[in-house]
Amino acid sequence: MSTTTVGAPGTPQRYMHSLWLLSARDLKVRYATSFLGYVWSILDPLVMSLIYLLVFTFFFKKDVGAEPYIVFLIAGLLPWVWFNTATSDFTRAFRRDAKLVRSTAIPRSIWINRIVLSKGIEFLFSLPVLALFVIINMLVETDPARVAHIGWGALWLPVAIILQMTLLVGLGMLIAPLCVLFTDLERTTALILRALFYATPVIYSVQNLPEPFHAIVSFNPLTGIFMLYRAAFFPELLEMLPVVISAVMSLGILALGLWVFSVLERPVLKEL
Repeated sequence: MSTTTVGAPGTPQRYMHSLWLLSARDLKVRYATSFLGYVWSILDPLVMSLIYLLVFTFFFKKDVGAEPYIVFLIAGLLPWVWFNTATSDFTRAFRRDAKLVRSTAIPRSIWINRIVLSKGIEFLFSLPVLALFVIINMLVETDPARVAHIGWGALWLPVAIILQMTLLVGLGMLIAPLCVLFTDLERTTALILRALFYATPVIYSVQNLPEPFHAIVSFNPLTGIFMLYRAAFFPELLEMLPVVISAVMSLGILALGLWVFSVLERPVLKEL
């Protein structure tokens, strides 16, 4: 009778070790080659936040989200950047390291999960930016109604992270193999992400949408997840129905992704 040793190929210990090594490599490449590596990781959501703050607060003066709007914006933009950058990288997950994908004995799913993990760590690294703006808001704002307060809703943060990871793994299992077999899907994914940004409550809240758009946007799996992220500061915006829909859809996409990946793994290796 054969026994499985700790760290042997195919064991969970070996998988997690390899996953961490590949994710750490991605982070080292990103941060070690640039003095402003960390700054670049937060610059995109920061610039976007300032642009939308100017547009909706000073130029058009539209009520599109909760106050303070800058906190509302960053609480949505940071997880969106995680989702957007990870999904974009899925389209090149196998082709970028084709030799390693073909030659290594570790499960090929690791090339997807390392993107989710490394981009998730970058998301965690960007959270101090949100904390900084919360502190600034507390120090300079004189109107109590416009001051950001951290409440019990912060307990939903781990749930939001787990749901987003589940959704991303499922999407990665779908997108990565399909982009190898159908190269046009890489550009198609980029176009879909641009449209999805405006179809997701990043710069606006669901409560500000008229019917039937309120109900329609609730079926976007990111809607409930973003509500959970914002619950720490805006518990009044939390609706459980979109959260349940997000959880069900994330699990459904994960199940579909695992099935598609198992079917397409051999054709993908032949194509590479």
